[in-house]
Amino acid sequence: MDIEKKIELVKRKPTEEIVTENDLREIFENYAHPQHYIGFEISGLVHLGSGLCTTLKIRDMLEAKCKSIIWLADYHAWINGKLGGDLDQIQKIAKGYFKHAFVSLGLEEDKVEYKLSSEVYDNEYWKEVLAIAKDTTLKRMLRCVTIMGRKENEGLSSSSIFYPAMQAADIIKLNVQIAHAGMDQRKVHMLLRDVGHYKFAALHTHLLPGLVGGERMNPEGMQTGDVDNRIDQQIEVKMSKSKPDSAIFIHDSEEQIQSKIKKAYCPEKITEGNPMIEYAEYLILRDKGMKIERPEKFGGDLEIVDAEELRKIYSEGKLHPVDLKNAVSRELSEILKPSRDYFEKHKEYLEQIKTLSITR
Repeated sequence: MDIEKKIELVKRKPTEEIVTENDLREIFENYAHPQHYIGFEISGLVHLGSGLCTTLKIRDMLEAKCKSIIWLADYHAWINGKLGGDLDQIQKIAKGYFKHAFVSLGLEEDKVEYKLSSEVYDNEYWKEVLAIAKDTTLKRMLRCVTIMGRKENEGLSSSSIFYPAMQAADIIKLNVQIAHAGMDQRKVHMLLRDVGHYKFAALHTHLLPGLVGGERMNPEGMQTGDVDNRIDQQIEVKMSKSKPDSAIFIHDSEEQIQSKIKKAYCPEKITEGNPMIEYAEYLILRDKGMKIERPEKFGGDLEIVDAEELRKIYSEGKLHPVDLKNAVSRELSEILKPSRDYFEKHKEYLEQIKTLSITR
């Protein structure tokens, strides 16, 4: 496979930004199998954004001949108070439910390497954490705590100040050439690039909106060229496990998916900030067309080829929200079937997380 084909695979949706494409090209010129990673705090149920978006992109990376690590960031989750701040529970869920969420989507251990952060950290790692902190101002480090899903002025524990430096040092410790994260993690990647400790390419993927989040989204803000504003817009409405009604979880039943989507925000003729349009664009139409099934009196069945066509006909009022919802519901149910089937056979992993009262 030539380098340009590999770059095109990395750039496929749900990728939103690569920093920089020249760096990425140089990596492929010098590495036959670049090391790629994505890290996760261990918290609640895995949804479309954290699970399916990640899986689709990792498949692209594997096809581009990369080696992929899913980094189970237990210490990060502990610092951030996830699962009640119980480190033992965090580690149990990391190796159980969370890891198997990705296995259920086809990322078995012979394809992807799973690493628990606390089992990898050593003296050299902590030295790198301190070196990054030493070369970063307190003001900038505080700006970076938003990667934790927190605000700068929130009441944070003092351990939070180490979080961005730890996440940056993870990239160095794992000898990563391509660091992968959602757009909400961009600040820490830019911090590491700016302090100059390590050269890598940053891959940032789009944040899927929640089922009800679009009501608060500013369409003009989504179109702006200002990266920070665009990220703020996505974070404001992104799918969140802490708001179950806003999220589709990867092991939801067909009935649950249908019920959630039926109630979802989907304004007629509006494409920007419309979760149904985005799920179709980033999850369904990236790999194939989408069939709209509807009675002849409403125009009959319709084959949508790509996202551009979908946005055009929807904005023109040629596709009703109910028909779009039905198609998205059907397609997502089919895509997520392997995960449903897996957890039906391995109920012990789902029980691990469902028995916890804290899913944040």
